[in-house]
Amino acid sequence: MRITQLSIYPVKSLGAIALNEAELTPEGLAWDRRWMVVDDVGRFVTQRQLPVMAAIRVSLEADALVLSHPDAEALRVPLTAEGQERLSVYVWEDRCAALDEGVEAREWLGRVLGDFRGSGLRLVRFAPEQRRRVEPHYLEPGEQAHTGFADGYPFLVVGEASLVELNRRLAAKGLEPVPMSRFRPSIVVDHEMPFVEDGWQELAAAESGWRLGLRKPCQRCKITTVDQHSGEIEAPGEPLRTLVEMNARLAPGGYFGQNAILLAGEGRTISVGEPLTPKPR
Repeated sequence: MRITQLSIYPVKSLGAIALNEAELTPEGLAWDRRWMVVDDVGRFVTQRQLPVMAAIRVSLEADALVLSHPDAEALRVPLTAEGQERLSVYVWEDRCAALDEGVEAREWLGRVLGDFRGSGLRLVRFAPEQRRRVEPHYLEPGEQAHTGFADGYPFLVVGEASLVELNRRLAAKGLEPVPMSRFRPSIVVDHEMPFVEDGWQELAAAESGWRLGLRKPCQRCKITTVDQHSGEIEAPGEPLRTLVEMNARLAPGGYFGQNAILLAGEGRTISVGEPLTPKPR
């Protein structure tokens, strides 16, 4: 079994960046979910409320985060944090310290996304000293983990066969297949058994010396219904509706992929093509 895809999402709910390799950090792959869009009171805004966020392309240069959209000149944000206003922001029920990326970013978001429910939108950066804990009741005794602006965990692992099975179910309904991008994983592996990742306790790369702990099934939301290139919803309710039908095996709701934490290997490199060994629960 090998890694077939690695992706990061530097700005929560904006476009992905596909990688051949990445540095492992306790908060996820390097640069993943380090920025976020918030409203005037600091509450996080995602494709759940604004599906068109998916149409903003993201890239990383040596010294800048770059956001691109057909309706505006590209926005460049320095990778180094310097002199930004500090503020409190909220991801679900978590209050986090963040740095405001300023007026230029605010105006750019206004041009491409408009106002949100009468509120302006800001681009904020996760404060360097901030530690946002992963929910402890899903961790093993003695474990601690933290993440950035991701919904709850630093990594999301999905098997390719799980998508094949989902698309088989969609085809049986006369629906079009969906790509892996709908599920915004960080790590995709090529195991041939659908949903086998739900039975793994750990995932390890012996040659690189890193280990991930798979700790919680990922319950999906309406973002899975958003085309991650156009920001449009082409088949309302799908594939989420089909996932809900399939997932009686886990719990009520639509699940796809496993949330994971870093157990060992901080600073190591993870690579596409790397052989992996799973440890069952």
